[in-house]
Amino acid sequence: MKTTKLFGGAALASLLLALPAFAQDAAAPAAEAVAVVDKGDVAWMLVSTMVVIVMTVPGLALFYGGLVRAKNILSVLTQVFLGFSMISILWVAYGYSLAFAGPTEGGLSAFFGDFSKFFLSGVTLDSRAATFSAGFELPELVFVAFQMTFACITSTLIVGAIAERMKFGALMAFLAIWFTFSYVPMAHMVWSGPGLLFGLGAYDFAGGTVVHINSGVAALVAAIVLGPRLGYMKEPIAPHNLVWTYAGVGLLWFGWFGFNAGSNLEANALTAVALINTVLAPAAGALAWALAERTTRGHASALGAVSGAVAGLVAITPAAGFAGVGGAIALGGVAGIVCLWAVVNLKPMLKYDDSLDVFGIHGVGGIVGALGTAIVAAPAMGGYPLGEAADYSIVNQFVIQLTAVGVAIVWSGVVALVAMLIVKAIFGGLRVPESAESDGLDLSSHGERAYN
Repeated sequence: MKTTKLFGGAALASLLLALPAFAQDAAAPAAEAVAVVDKGDVAWMLVSTMVVIVMTVPGLALFYGGLVRAKNILSVLTQVFLGFSMISILWVAYGYSLAFAGPTEGGLSAFFGDFSKFFLSGVTLDSRAATFSAGFELPELVFVAFQMTFACITSTLIVGAIAERMKFGALMAFLAIWFTFSYVPMAHMVWSGPGLLFGLGAYDFAGGTVVHINSGVAALVAAIVLGPRLGYMKEPIAPHNLVWTYAGVGLLWFGWFGFNAGSNLEANALTAVALINTVLAPAAGALAWALAERTTRGHASALGAVSGAVAGLVAITPAAGFAGVGGAIALGGVAGIVCLWAVVNLKPMLKYDDSLDVFGIHGVGGIVGALGTAIVAAPAMGGYPLGEAADYSIVNQFVIQLTAVGVAIVWSGVVALVAMLIVKAIFGGLRVPESAESDGLDLSSHGERAYN
């Protein structure tokens, strides 16, 4: 039976829960333990995989679709749907292999795997992936499928920044290039044993750096290179259907339980920690955004409440299995306020047109979460750090988290810039003609109208 050792963003936190059992085993006669596949773990991971798909299609699609103008909703739905479809195929073709296969040291192993599992070569019904508890494994195909959903949603998050003005073919080409050279190496660096940031000890339970900072920075760069929409900062560009947005956020929140709690790779007490934190942080983010909006702008809006919830979800993602409930509430609340500032103040100040605030919520929220993880993981905050609690240092971990944030920002930003320039050269431009933008991308790019 083949066993593949894989390491994830949840790192080894749940291993701590099994230490008493290890002590008992040490006193028993020496015997080599045979790893088992627990059907409960497998069932939980399959459910987590499915709900993360719901998180993207239709969750993210409806969230974005309601925020654009009526003439562009189908274009956004199509971009998310076909982007998800394309990335899922690229993942099994080479993404999984480059992210999680390859040598354990030497060469470029700190940044990439290799092509040894091209189109899942060698991934069989009998091959296994390690979990975070000794003696328990998953079928490797389960791990492949779960990680595929992360790759898909991360790439399609970028759609929100360039909505309502980018050529469809150019967008798809950009996503393919960015996925290959930014998402895949970041996933390897953070979640694979030989990865650079994994080796440094960076905490990223479910994707603060890999998913949110990575996609948020790419979104910002793409939006700046693309330029603003026609009429931006000159005329109102209001969401056309906040009911769709509200429904989309509900599906996102539901899917986030698979995203965060599934990242523990097992069904145990630490999974419950991640799950309850995925309730508390967005709740705090929604309340904090609403309160800050009421204080500074005179009203608490529906859009602000759901935006604050997403900000809280983003911030708790890297800390989901490391934070106690108090830390989760604090982290979500801080993210709600900081992301409100980024959306309402920072974006107009710098005059970039990130259409649906991907950077303001995912990029900024991801930075808040990644750095805040060093604080909320502290035992004094009720957290669950790796290793001995007495040895944990907030300062040391903060420096490591800051390094990981810096690597994610620079790596994604450079790849996004180069990818946009390559796509621009291939397609002879990135934007649809002004007449097509005025008519709306639903009709000009896809020949359809959402509402007749």
